[in-house]
Amino acid sequence: MPELPLYQIDAFIRPGVSGFSGNPAAVVSLTQWLSDTQMQAIAAENNLSETAFYVRQADGRYYIRWFTPTTEVDLCGHATLAAAHVIRADQPYENEWLFDCQAGELCVRAHGADLQLDFPARPARILQNDTLQRQLEQWLGVPVVAMAQARDLIVELESADAVRTCEPDFSALAELDVFAIAITARCDAPDYDFVSRFFAPRQGIGEDPVTGSSFCSLAPYWTERLQKTTLRAWQCSARGGDIGLVLHNGRVLISGRTFAYLSGHIHLP
Repeated sequence: MPELPLYQIDAFIRPGVSGFSGNPAAVVSLTQWLSDTQMQAIAAENNLSETAFYVRQADGRYYIRWFTPTTEVDLCGHATLAAAHVIRADQPYENEWLFDCQAGELCVRAHGADLQLDFPARPARILQNDTLQRQLEQWLGVPVVAMAQARDLIVELESADAVRTCEPDFSALAELDVFAIAITARCDAPDYDFVSRFFAPRQGIGEDPVTGSSFCSLAPYWTERLQKTTLRAWQCSARGGDIGLVLHNGRVLISGRTFAYLSGHIHLP
């Protein structure tokens, strides 16, 4: 019976916070690709928001793919951070790793105690749509201050408390023709610039605990509003996650810490 290595890594953990935090991702290291059907089945069996699969290429780079329990996605931050954790543990003498994926070239670097993703910025365009705003206010149960569209629909709320206490209607949000919805607001605590939460019911994920790729749009959004290119974010899901951000030359540097929760093997039928 074929075996594959499996790791579960918590990404963007909250240093100094007791209990589990961050976003758990499964990581499967491959020597050659499985079929899409097999990878999707493994991701469904893992039942985490993302499972990352990677293959080391002849030039030393890695090709990486990510699957939710129901679909493949083109870019995922926390599972890339998790994959880099696994690679770093095997190759501690290296401090930079290059990945190829559907979204282009990605880089992960050792950054002190953190790992730092180098991702493309995805600035969002401001939306003026009264009908959509009324729908969102009904489905989120809170007033909407502003809306912007990139891959994700960014919805700014009036306060960090509104983001924290929001109880969305996931079945209604799933009707929106968008990849996902990120709600956000300025933070009322001095340690952070803004807070966010991330809902992706169309991808089989109600709420994602910490979503690295969302900051490809959230970082440019808050850079413009706050007029600063170095930011600190808190994704205030139940698990919570700490994210460091730098916007530079059309890229977003996304920093976080990781924790190896488990390792084992998958037994393929």
